[in-house]
Amino acid sequence: MQVDALRGFALFGILMVNITYMASAYHGTGLEDPGLGDTGPGGALNEAARALVAVFFEAKFFLLFSFLFGYSFTLQLASAERRGARFVPRFLRRLTGLFAIGAVHAVVLFPGDILTLYAVLGLVLLALRGIRPRTAVRVAVALLVVTAAGYVLLASAVAQAGGGGTIPESTASAAAQATEALRGGPASVIGAHVRELPSVAVLLLFFQAPSALAAFLLGLAAGRRQALATNTDRHQKLLRRLQWAGFTVGLLGGVVYADASLNHPESAYQLAAMGLDVITAPLLAAAYAATLLRLPHGHPVITTLAPAGRLSLTDYIGQSLVCALLFTGFGAALMGRVEPIGLVAIALTLFAVQTAASRWWLRRHTYGPLEWLLRAWTTLSVPRTSPERPERRESRGRRGRWERRERRERRGCRGRR
Repeated sequence: MQVDALRGFALFGILMVNITYMASAYHGTGLEDPGLGDTGPGGALNEAARALVAVFFEAKFFLLFSFLFGYSFTLQLASAERRGARFVPRFLRRLTGLFAIGAVHAVVLFPGDILTLYAVLGLVLLALRGIRPRTAVRVAVALLVVTAAGYVLLASAVAQAGGGGTIPESTASAAAQATEALRGGPASVIGAHVRELPSVAVLLLFFQAPSALAAFLLGLAAGRRQALATNTDRHQKLLRRLQWAGFTVGLLGGVVYADASLNHPESAYQLAAMGLDVITAPLLAAAYAATLLRLPHGHPVITTLAPAGRLSLTDYIGQSLVCALLFTGFGAALMGRVEPIGLVAIALTLFAVQTAASRWWLRRHTYGPLEWLLRAWTTLSVPRTSPERPERRESRGRRGRWERRERRERRGCRGRR
């Protein structure tokens, strides 16, 4: 349940970031959206909301989600080995299913989709499935250090050239055109998404992909060690250290990143801050995870988040669907008309509804709609739709124990012969 709770928590953090991009074509450009107010009490609240998201959420929660992807990979591998199933074909089908869902998601609802990236990086994870845990950790750290060094070198080059700090005029016109297109009809919205895909692909490739792959490998190492499957009381000292490092060094890195992104866009300082964030964001993400893992089993936070985590794929796409209906021409066309503080309120409300809906759904179904579809494609079978009754589960457990005892007795008879 704690792993599901972690996944649900990551889903909430991703929503807090994604909604800011889905609600304004100006977000991330360094420019103020002309449709939003920036003076008076509302302006102060909006600035606080922007800072809150940048410090505590941006570039943190996709790392936690990526870590859990790598961890779940080891669970799927172990399950296939126990059943004697061929793992590689099944996992490849799973990746193609994720890519297909992600591609539709990116074109129709939100170009910043992460499922397609996971599907591609999943091939790397599959190729490295035999890597030793310690080696996986070393490779992950090396990936982060090299990526951070790349940003620092780029920042140095920009500073020496005397450039940076100036936002091109074309940025404002492009954002204005995108806003109008996203307020248009379905064809206009999809066209705007398709035009965004190349720039989003560059962002995913150079900013998210190395960090996501590093998190995959850290999750794989944790899964090999069964770090989350055992009693977390054994890891209290490590969890406290992660909290200390994350809420000091990691949080400081988040503050620097937020200051550079919000107040010094397109500058050498921002590039250097992004390099710093590559190193410190995993620490803050780890502190979040450690805090959740230190909660006792059955804690209200765990039981509230776990259902959303079990339906993470359906809820992730559902978040984008609701946001598309709110902000684009698919529905209310509120693009550029909702202030940051309002976005925080919408995200909190939406996630609260999702947690309640996920709990209701799981009382009646084993899988979410998209989880069922992906599992059916992965296993080439028709998965169970309704949850198994406790008495049937108990009967099956007794039958399984009887069958295992019978096999042991047969092996003992053969040994005596």
